[in-house]
Amino acid sequence: MVSPVLILVAWQLCSVTGVLPERLLPSPSTVVSTAGDLLRDGTLQSALEVSLQRAAIGFAVGGALGIGLALVAGLSRVGEFLVDPPLQMLRTLPFYGLIPLLILWFGIGELPKIVLISFGAAIPLYLNTFAGIRGVDVKLAEVARVQQLSRLGTIAHIVLPGALPQALVGLRQSLGIAVLALIVAEQVNADAGLGYLINNAREFLRTDIVVVGLLVYSALGLVTDAAVRIVERRALVWRRNYLGN
Repeated sequence: MVSPVLILVAWQLCSVTGVLPERLLPSPSTVVSTAGDLLRDGTLQSALEVSLQRAAIGFAVGGALGIGLALVAGLSRVGEFLVDPPLQMLRTLPFYGLIPLLILWFGIGELPKIVLISFGAAIPLYLNTFAGIRGVDVKLAEVARVQQLSRLGTIAHIVLPGALPQALVGLRQSLGIAVLALIVAEQVNADAGLGYLINNAREFLRTDIVVVGLLVYSALGLVTDAAVRIVERRALVWRRNYLGN
């Protein structure tokens, strides 16, 4: 906590002494006061609700696609040849490069925003789950054959548990990129949400509201990452090395 507190103190001192002009970056006390005002009139809660809904729908769609395609590619060589090359190409595309095409395809409503978030969430989850499936120890597959497990039994009891640690890494990355995709998506013709709040504040030179919106985005990323860490501790309790034992 030392370095964040020192940064806040230095930030406040620079603002009070005039080294950091208020129009460029408001002081921490101003940001806190503005956040309180937005909370009291319900503006921040309303914007956050809309953004969370977009993020949840986009992540659910993208996560399902990422895991599904990883299973197809990871469990079959034919599936790998069909799925992996196109996704390896798509993962190099930047978010901003997709926006004009998505607007042409889906208009300027909610759908292109959801598609963009889904795209951002699907790729890292696919890559890590695919790597986890292919990284399962071959000796475990031999054990499955000795135990005469069916194909589905092998997948359920050997492949998926073996791929889970890598898949959870992908989940953390996927949630982080989904938040980044949300930020990008909400800069494009949004009429509600945190992005709309920030754009509207920019028009009126309300730097304090812009900073509040950015801090809320950051908090979303931290909260989602912390949630996955909790899931990791519970889901991977069987891995002694995971806890450093």
